[in-house]
Amino acid sequence: MNNAPLPFGSVLGVFGGGQLGLMFVEAAQALGYRVHVFAPEQDPPAARMAAHHTCAPYEDEQAVHKFAEAVDAVTYEFENIPPETLRMVAEHLPVRPHPDILAVTRNRLREKGFLKERGIPVTPFAAARSLDEAHSLLEGEASAFAQALRRDEPAEPRTGFILKTTELGYDGKGQVSVPNAGALPAAWDALGHPAEVIVEQRIVLASECSVLIARDAAGQNVLYGPFHNEHRHHILDITTWTADEDAEGARRAREIGLAVAEALDLIGLICVELFVAREGAVMVNEIAPRPHNSGHLTIEACSVSQFAQQALLAAGHGARQWTAKAPAAAMANLLGDLWVNGEPDWSTLDNLPDVTLHLYGKKEARPGRKMGHLTALAETADAARERMLTARRRLTGD
Repeated sequence: MNNAPLPFGSVLGVFGGGQLGLMFVEAAQALGYRVHVFAPEQDPPAARMAAHHTCAPYEDEQAVHKFAEAVDAVTYEFENIPPETLRMVAEHLPVRPHPDILAVTRNRLREKGFLKERGIPVTPFAAARSLDEAHSLLEGEASAFAQALRRDEPAEPRTGFILKTTELGYDGKGQVSVPNAGALPAAWDALGHPAEVIVEQRIVLASECSVLIARDAAGQNVLYGPFHNEHRHHILDITTWTADEDAEGARRAREIGLAVAEALDLIGLICVELFVAREGAVMVNEIAPRPHNSGHLTIEACSVSQFAQQALLAAGHGARQWTAKAPAAAMANLLGDLWVNGEPDWSTLDNLPDVTLHLYGKKEARPGRKMGHLTALAETADAARERMLTARRRLTGD
């Protein structure tokens, strides 16, 4: 393969057609690239903006081969692409991030094990392949799992466990809270009797944050964040960001993010989601080898957005340094719940300074479904947050 950056006008392929793909298409086209979307849906948001759309299952080898012949490099917008599909393409074209990275990060157990082996702090976890095995992990302080927690983790009050499927979980899906061993049978039923789960110790949190790392073939890193995240019903609700944050926790989050990118030998963009425990320890929750919901505010707040960075890296360019366009920013998701009484009145947002509305063009609004987001810029994170909340309150009539 030719390692020179693709000339502008080349075709970038992206697997997945949701809102992350939509914003990738917008950024790539603004840079001068054409985009070909591969997604099984008939009319996904990203395909409406793209130059081409292949509508086929990700497992359709013939369609994948034709797609690979029509593009010059490939990336992806979510994790539920079979790694085998990406490896098939990678035999002929650059796929960034590499399929081997996706194979690690799409499986929670494999991901946590990979990080722990490399000395990167993670939430305490163990694997279970049956209800009996999960029960033996949790019953009593004498269990091996409990002993390991006492050895490895800070002295925090125990608040139970979380049972998670190893794959196909996001926005709170594929996970159930387990306060004690007695609650395991109901949790196991709720997850549909999986062949394997990951059991994680619930951490007493001070906060949650995330960092984005763009890393190129020369090993140069460009970092965004940390972004401070607030969740509601397991779905990201609000993100705030300060351009010049330099507290110890922020420095530690960046260090861990860079360590993850190095460990994965990343070429491309990843998001590292982090827990900050009450006593100050910072540990990895999950990794997403793609743009992330918490990084949406980079579209307005940074000279190079996360989506532009993804497009540049997919095309073989170096990671591009960015500058802040405002001292602080905030982002809020707009979920389908807003549509309960019909289309929101977007005119209520008129004349709001430094507030930007993004709609994803999804045809059906459902509770909990991400339909768009708001971004606000301001002098401080608190001011940006309040400006953004004022805008969202106008939409809800609250």
